[in-house]
Amino acid sequence: MKIACLGGGPASLYFAISMKRRDPSHDITIFERNKPDDTFGWGVVLSDETLDNMAENDKESAEAIREHFAYWDDIAVVHDGHRTVSTGHGFCGVGRMQLLLTLQERARELGVKMEFETEIDSASPLMKEYDLVVASDGLNSKTRTEFADHFKPQIDVRKCHFVWLGTHQKFDDAFTFIFEKTEHGWIWAHAYQFDKDTATFIVECAPETFEKFGFGEISQQETIAICEEIFKDHLGGHSLMTNANHIRGSAWLQFPRVLCEKWHHENVVLLGDASATAHFSIGSGTKLAIESAIALAEFLHTEPTLDAAFRKYQEDRRLDVLRLQSAARNSTEWFEDVERYLDLDPVQFNYSLLTRSQRISHENLRLRDPEWLKSAEMWFQEQAGAKGVHRAPMFAPFKLRDMELKNRVVVSPMAQYKAKDGCPTDWHFAHYAERAKGGAGLVYVEMTCVSPEGRITPGCPGLYAPEHEAAWTRLTDFVHSETSAKMAMQIGHSGRKGSTQLGWETMDAPIKEGNWPLLSASDIPWSPDNATPKAMDRDDMDKVRDQFVASTKMADRAGFDMVELHAAHGYLISSFISPKSNNRQDEYGGSLENRMRYPLEVAQAMRAAWPDHKPMSVRISANDWVGAEGVTPDEAVKIAQMFSAVGIDIIDVSAGQTSIDAAPIYGRMFQTPFSDRIRNETGLNTMAVGNIYEPDHINSILMAGRADLVCLARPHLADPYWTLHAAAALGDKDSEWPLPYLPGRDQMMRLAERNEGIGIKV
Repeated sequence: MKIACLGGGPASLYFAISMKRRDPSHDITIFERNKPDDTFGWGVVLSDETLDNMAENDKESAEAIREHFAYWDDIAVVHDGHRTVSTGHGFCGVGRMQLLLTLQERARELGVKMEFETEIDSASPLMKEYDLVVASDGLNSKTRTEFADHFKPQIDVRKCHFVWLGTHQKFDDAFTFIFEKTEHGWIWAHAYQFDKDTATFIVECAPETFEKFGFGEISQQETIAICEEIFKDHLGGHSLMTNANHIRGSAWLQFPRVLCEKWHHENVVLLGDASATAHFSIGSGTKLAIESAIALAEFLHTEPTLDAAFRKYQEDRRLDVLRLQSAARNSTEWFEDVERYLDLDPVQFNYSLLTRSQRISHENLRLRDPEWLKSAEMWFQEQAGAKGVHRAPMFAPFKLRDMELKNRVVVSPMAQYKAKDGCPTDWHFAHYAERAKGGAGLVYVEMTCVSPEGRITPGCPGLYAPEHEAAWTRLTDFVHSETSAKMAMQIGHSGRKGSTQLGWETMDAPIKEGNWPLLSASDIPWSPDNATPKAMDRDDMDKVRDQFVASTKMADRAGFDMVELHAAHGYLISSFISPKSNNRQDEYGGSLENRMRYPLEVAQAMRAAWPDHKPMSVRISANDWVGAEGVTPDEAVKIAQMFSAVGIDIIDVSAGQTSIDAAPIYGRMFQTPFSDRIRNETGLNTMAVGNIYEPDHINSILMAGRADLVCLARPHLADPYWTLHAAAALGDKDSEWPLPYLPGRDQMMRLAERNEGIGIKV
């Protein structure tokens, strides 16, 4: 093939090398706007995995690159006068200029032609002259812009500003993050060695700090002078340097996250940053480019047509790119919001930074640096009041008012649809008793309704009749006499989502006969298939508020340790909070303060009816997943603060289920960022929920300070003894098992130790 490569960066060069390795007869020309030795970055980071892939693809260039690597194993975090070091991370860096020169030399050896100082403004003429045009023309790809209607790029410009500098100060012992507080806000640096004399030194700050310093209006040398003064204690007398002298004025940038819906058009294919970018804070941009170059070259030689090769290339690489971009997004957002974490203890701050992308887990840290993680776990236990104890964070105690939990694991509310006329049955007794025996510190019963009309389905339980109170009392008496678990009652009213079929029938669809009238904040049906609710008047509000109070008093008499107001998921209280379900024109609609008026009234009345020594929680939907039309994470912070002001002790942070228009972004622990934000911006206690299913998840959430308690639902449906089984797998010998089950515990512990014994040896 006759091939034109637009751009002379690592992606283009390595693609040309890969093609020539597979078929030397290819006629390949690289067009680059700059000179051969121009480069505007400093160092790049590659993983061992990428190096192995390169060695398999082209041994000669891989060996040449390895000769210039700087290796380091540690990460150092300098914050609040402390330097915290953890090891076992395994990085290697190389100068970008050295990488380019090495790849250029190898490309020439293989017969690749390179035309430097050649600007290509349009790919269209080349598409006629060449069989294949590879557009690896970078972040600001002209080819991507030229054919934007076909590639359909999504470009998300991130908030923080950064400037890419270098220094002769040595950081050869660790990849170093430095956080400094200035008169205009926090500024931080990402520093790492890439050859024996030079280190990359990326300086980053929030938009407000950028504006206050006036970095956008001053010269590069003025920027450097300011940064040298800010980081003088870390530069050892060395200066900072720029290699972007070609840029007049400010060299500060904002990172654009790029992802194209389609990566090819006719005989043009995108490669590297032109198709997808990964934020520099996870150091994977060059990794993405090189691995994509290998894949593209391979498919061009194994597929029968260009189109088939392009489709296979995008199909093969897209998932890896999305995974890396997801990790990069998590990391980017952590740095964008870093000021909410800077008051954390240095131990917790360091852990939060290390796990920010979710690619490094709790047990992965144990493999990397067991001694540091052990010290961090002991610190966490000490903060929880268990001084000198070495156990995983999930087994730390927690106290709310007079309720003391033995650990941080919560059995989340899960509808069973097995009640009879609102009364819990033997099913509920067996279900909740088993989970209380299973080791969790706190066990919720499902949303329990304040009236027959407040039920979601005919199978939902209530707390509005004496027989209901008696049945729940039977359960709590058993749990308190036979286990050390605490019991929480979640009280709610279905609102416009009521009078629907059982969960295993048609979800949210009206029951086939015997429907009851519905209430909501406004007369907006849940969906076109659901009945229209009555917009509550003041008499309705008084009646329902009093029903919540009556149920709260019943919950106390029934022996529950905590009560929760269900103000999430589109049910009655939630319908007032979300603008998607509240279009009232009176004092209960419009502004957030108005929409919160009735929910706060109910919460305050419940708190007044609930004993002072017992805690109370509220479950909120922190994101309606409908953009500005609904509750946003910004509003969720205010909602949590409003509930706290009327006596709520902990915020149960969920999201969504408030509108059929919602478009959630799913993933592991996908709702945890909402808990994280509320907890670390307000100082309130929070519970995290949402696709949390491994001990690793719980321990990382707690250790990083993203929540105080962690709720698991589906794992407890599949395994009532999930917590005890997790303890055995982690080698934790202090978890309390029911006495008749001790032989089972002993066997499980022996098997866990035989299968490597990954855990904590107390």
